[in-house]
Amino acid sequence: MIQKLIQEIKKKNAPVVVGLDPQLGFLPGFLMQEGIREFGESLEAVAHAVLKFNQGLIDAVADLVPAVKPQIAMYEQFGLPGLEAFRKTVDYARARGLIVIGDVKRGDIGSTSGAYALGHIGKVKVGEKSFCPFDEDIVTVNPYLGSDGVKPFIDVCNENDRGIFVLVKTSNPSSGEFQDRLVDGRPLYELVGEKVAEWGESSMDGDYSNVGAVVGATYPEMGKILRRLMPKQYILVPGYGAQGGTAEDLKYFFNEDGLGAIVNSSRGIIAAYKNAAYEKFGEEGYAEAARQATEDMLKDIRDHI
Repeated sequence: MIQKLIQEIKKKNAPVVVGLDPQLGFLPGFLMQEGIREFGESLEAVAHAVLKFNQGLIDAVADLVPAVKPQIAMYEQFGLPGLEAFRKTVDYARARGLIVIGDVKRGDIGSTSGAYALGHIGKVKVGEKSFCPFDEDIVTVNPYLGSDGVKPFIDVCNENDRGIFVLVKTSNPSSGEFQDRLVDGRPLYELVGEKVAEWGESSMDGDYSNVGAVVGATYPEMGKILRRLMPKQYILVPGYGAQGGTAEDLKYFFNEDGLGAIVNSSRGIIAAYKNAAYEKFGEEGYAEAARQATEDMLKDIRDHI
């Protein structure tokens, strides 16, 4: 799977993924009103608006970027209708030729991780038929439970040509409460990074592994260390833009071949129409604003990497 992602990054010269995190406040009013007219004031109305919002965004950026990253919590908050919108978003993105990174942050004891893995990147067999319940290409995984929680995902990756990004050093301000704590004189995130590199050896796909890592752009010096510890891991880099990460910071996350990382932007793109820099597009032009924000992000990154 990682080779497919790399091919798309090269083809579009775009190491960027657009995060589809549809908070209520991001949804244009005209889409919400459309949903309410059809379904009344209900969760179904919100799910309808979310799906229409996502479809507009996907159509606007599909030729610019290799991947999108829906964050499942933003759909779960709307219950079963929200989860249906999540699945339909995955299907729509894949139909437009995009790779889908499901930001699900799963990880539990072995049997539970196995079920999560099957549900998101694997297949469930019912009689003579097989089904892909959510059908993402890659998912994010929490390593807190150790190898028991991660290896079931790797097994499913190897069986279905899928991938995972393991949380190593996250972009949020309080990540250091645990991730920076010293263990035998070394920060925990370094030990996790080394473990990710070890896990990755069992799922190589060319020069890179299907087992990647999440490292926040907000910690460039730590990113430099982790890049050295994980030379064969692709790094999913959140934290660019709204969280404070800059294009200058991103250079530490890439290898000398210009590959090795893909940078996420969520609200900076999908809610661009609310930003003063793109207000000329208006609410009806939310997708055009997102496209312009994506083009601006790409230029910023290309100028620095």
